[in-house]
Amino acid sequence: MDLKLAGKTALVSGSTGGIGLAIAQSLAQEGAAVIINGRSQERVNQAIDKIKAATPDATLTGVALDLSTREGADQLFQQRPTVNILVNNLGIYEPKAFGDIADKDWLKIFEANVLSGIRLSRQYLPTMLEHDWGRIIFISSESAVQIPVEMIHYGMTKTAQLAIARGLAEMTVGTGVTVNSVLPGPTRSEGVGDFVAKMASDRGVDVAQIEKEFFESVRPSSLIKRFATVEEVAALVTYVSSPLSSATNGAALRVDGGVVRSIL
Repeated sequence: MDLKLAGKTALVSGSTGGIGLAIAQSLAQEGAAVIINGRSQERVNQAIDKIKAATPDATLTGVALDLSTREGADQLFQQRPTVNILVNNLGIYEPKAFGDIADKDWLKIFEANVLSGIRLSRQYLPTMLEHDWGRIIFISSESAVQIPVEMIHYGMTKTAQLAIARGLAEMTVGTGVTVNSVLPGPTRSEGVGDFVAKMASDRGVDVAQIEKEFFESVRPSSLIKRFATVEEVAALVTYVSSPLSSATNGAALRVDGGVVRSIL
């Protein structure tokens, strides 16, 4: 299927690894010019090299900036004042008991996961509306609706993203601009893969055993009983980024393997 992304420019924040990198690669494969973002030039270069290896004719540029900060965002806007597609993927997480989450921890995770997307959307949405076409996608999480007790501050930021995306969508009435959020479930991203491999090594069992136990005890409601791949998440994001998804607006779209039991 041709997703008609040729000629579009996409910015994927936090795209040097995991889900963000998979989204950037998928968009590039569909013909979009993609701006890769990470905090270090080395990581940005590595991501570009990886995408180029799979898609030699990909059109890629990199910006090594910390978009969780106001300063990083301002520098980006000077370099890239407009984009057609914005994927707010940048995010951090940190398991921590509620009583141990200090004010500075709440503020840090809020700035990275929520304010980064607010700043980028505030910059790029007006031009999208002016041109009557654009896509903004927030990469949220099933943790937005099933708040994890081991990191309540993370769940809070993911819920906030749903509210922001829906509110921004209300500003697009009657235009060719859409704003949606995507909610991945347990996904074998770079960090998760390393964590599972280490746990398996420490216990002297194989990775498949750790995965089986995780879905038996931690996420028993999963219907697929496995970690999703980053490519499976990226496929949905790429479709929602395309002109073909024009009737999907203001939606919270789940790619969670059925972990969330609610039908709404």
